[in-house]
Amino acid sequence: MGSRYMGSRYMGRRTRRDMKKIVWIFTGGILFLLGLIILVFVIGDNGTRKNTNIDNINKFSIKPNDIVFDTSNGGGPIIKVYIVKDKKIMEMFLEEYVRGVVAAEMPAGFSLEAIKAQAVASRTYALAHMAKYGDQKCTQGQGADICDTVHCQAYMSKDERLNSWPEKTKGELWNKITQAVISTEQEVLTFNGKLVLAPYYFSTSSGRTENAIDIFNLDMPYLRSVQSNGEETSKKFTSIKKITYAELAMKLNISYPKTGLTTAKIKSQIKILDRYEGGSVKNIKIGGLTITGVKFRSLFGLNSDNFTLEFSSKNVSVACKGYGHGVGMSQFGANAMGNIGKLYSEILTHYYKNVKVEKMKY
Repeated sequence: MGSRYMGSRYMGRRTRRDMKKIVWIFTGGILFLLGLIILVFVIGDNGTRKNTNIDNINKFSIKPNDIVFDTSNGGGPIIKVYIVKDKKIMEMFLEEYVRGVVAAEMPAGFSLEAIKAQAVASRTYALAHMAKYGDQKCTQGQGADICDTVHCQAYMSKDERLNSWPEKTKGELWNKITQAVISTEQEVLTFNGKLVLAPYYFSTSSGRTENAIDIFNLDMPYLRSVQSNGEETSKKFTSIKKITYAELAMKLNISYPKTGLTTAKIKSQIKILDRYEGGSVKNIKIGGLTITGVKFRSLFGLNSDNFTLEFSSKNVSVACKGYGHGVGMSQFGANAMGNIGKLYSEILTHYYKNVKVEKMKY
């Protein structure tokens, strides 16, 4: 009995000591594991945060869409485009072509409504040059419907355009242009129920556009002079070109031998005679000859026909307002209208008088 009792007490004390050790070991193990877990969590969290940040950046970075306009995606009819630099004719779907024209012709940072207006004007212009719809083939297109330069409409492929834009914004800009083309699919300008054949447009007006009859001797009732506000945002709203008397006299005498200009009397031999409604020079007197403002502009590479002359001791300063021929839709004016909430249809019907925006069945 006694030995069992003494043994029982001893074994009890031993058991309690062992249990304490086990508890301490267990507790230490838990604390160690807990510390390890916290350490892993912190390190992992940091890594996760980095990855999350990358994921967020990727999530909010807008990639250029992969939309290709073809028979299954509203591509429209095939248009033949002469690529001047490659001296070859490319065939493409009309809507794909329109996207490339909008990308080349109008700054993608412009308002979406202005870009939509450009898409409709560009589509109309393209159709006017296709035999089936307007039959006004490009005279420099080597048999194609249209060329890819400003002789007709500038055009850029997707890769060309994306390569010229900043990496951070090119996806957003390309998608914006695509949206403008898709949302105006098949829409064109019509006048009296017929396709508009001369939907001209240009960069910047002097504050008012010109009549086509004045600038191009083209009597199109929808190409009339209209007010165009907001042009001052264009860097080319005003420009100055200085020309020496010697250069002025030489170029004019070579092109127009009857002028009889001399550098000594040049101040009295050149005079602007009159202007058109939009402000462009109609006629300018050059010695014993009168020429148009259009011809003067072309000869000296001026930004517009709306110019003034200021003579100094050795030079004449030619101050221009606007950039481009001044007929039809002003792109900077269209952007200004879009920025104050005007819809693309309102922009188009402002610049092209009495036209309608209608869907065309190809």
